[in-house]
Amino acid sequence: MELSLFDVLPYAGLCLLFSLSLTILFKSKSKAAGNLPPGNTGLPFIGESIEYLSRGRKGEPEKFIVERMAKFSPHAFKTSLFGAQTIVMCGAPGNKHLFSNENKLVTAWWPSSINKVFPSSNQTSSNDEMKKMRKLLPQFLRAEALQRYIGIMDTISQRHLDSDWENKQEVTVFPLSKLYTFWLASRLFISAEDPQQVAKFSEPFELLASGIFSIPIDLPGTPFNKAIKASNLIRKQLRAIIKQRKIDLAENRASPTQDILSHMLLTPDEDGRFMEEMDIADKILGLLVGGHDTASATITFIVKYLAELPEVYNEVLKEQMEIAKSKAPGELLNWEDMQKMKYSWNVACEVLRLAPPLPGAFREAITDFMYAGFTVPKGWKLYWSAHSTHRNPEYFSEPEKFDPSRFEGSGPAPYTFVPFGGGPRMCPGKEYARLEVLAFMHNLVKRFRWEKVLPDEKIVVNPMPVPEKGLPIRLFRHKW
Repeated sequence: MELSLFDVLPYAGLCLLFSLSLTILFKSKSKAAGNLPPGNTGLPFIGESIEYLSRGRKGEPEKFIVERMAKFSPHAFKTSLFGAQTIVMCGAPGNKHLFSNENKLVTAWWPSSINKVFPSSNQTSSNDEMKKMRKLLPQFLRAEALQRYIGIMDTISQRHLDSDWENKQEVTVFPLSKLYTFWLASRLFISAEDPQQVAKFSEPFELLASGIFSIPIDLPGTPFNKAIKASNLIRKQLRAIIKQRKIDLAENRASPTQDILSHMLLTPDEDGRFMEEMDIADKILGLLVGGHDTASATITFIVKYLAELPEVYNEVLKEQMEIAKSKAPGELLNWEDMQKMKYSWNVACEVLRLAPPLPGAFREAITDFMYAGFTVPKGWKLYWSAHSTHRNPEYFSEPEKFDPSRFEGSGPAPYTFVPFGGGPRMCPGKEYARLEVLAFMHNLVKRFRWEKVLPDEKIVVNPMPVPEKGLPIRLFRHKW
């Protein structure tokens, strides 16, 4: 669940359509040598991309990984994905090795087409921009800063439920959850709060999101071309917002701490230089896109599992009502309330285990090295997959069973539960995501019970797991 574009795209890059293999060529000058992991690299250029994506469309993306672990090696196997010779690192040891060797043996990697949709105003790569964002985000997303935003999260979730859920017999969860997370991100990142303004602002983001994961052909009318145009339009709109904010800050009509936009405008880099307007627009665009779908998918699956498991729903309701009863009328949630939502967060973590919105991440070997007796040549792409551990009976007993108690006490073993990645590149928005999800859960279960309209709705991965029809549900208002 990454908040920054530069955290989300390494995972999303895996799910680009197979035609990326015709445009992203393997650039390594080194030759594969030594004892490569066993595996199958498939057809020239296309590799095994079609097989991987087909598994996702069938709602079983983990099978691509698990079947090859069983056939070739539980430690690592070679394949070819999207035009790149790739070694998939498996299990907790594989995760640990990659997470522990960031910028030593490996570095992040994205398909080059990403830079067309998200061009940097500084003519730098997505990788360079990601590094800048990682230096900036902790100041905004540290725990003491986030405490100030809990009341806003509570308010936005209430207003969202008032406008889009109340007095309706049926709703479709996924598009509404995207509306909530985008509204919240818009408020916290750029102080855009009016629902109509946010809805209008979100329209080009839908074109952008669908175009990222389409055939990267830049011809008029193609989704990829529409995504590029949407990106340019959003950057133009953001620049207008930035210009106005600079005026408001100068005239004391805006607060230096009200959102990340003010923070970016007033915070110099290590050389004492302030970011240019278009550079800030790039960063804000990345944050808004990055926070658009991942938390929304998690919220959608929380609603799905609570509909299917009434005993789990009842425990969540009990916990949330105890918190609600401790509040004065109109009093908003605070940091202490969030710390009491232990069972609710365990439920969310079990959802993240079974349906991780970001199934893994790409890296690139920056030097030759050995792993588990195998040679990893410089320039080869590496991939770690949550599917190699999340449903692995070696790490989780009865892995298909929904069991929030797995996260009690010390929780799962290190490097086995990795929905937020790990090491230096662990998602900087992990705590933000926890708070926005819990604020939504609190307000939703206080108001409603629900049931699924489609009992056997298929789950598809495109590019992250979502119910095929968006999870339509029937609502039943509590009568307190």
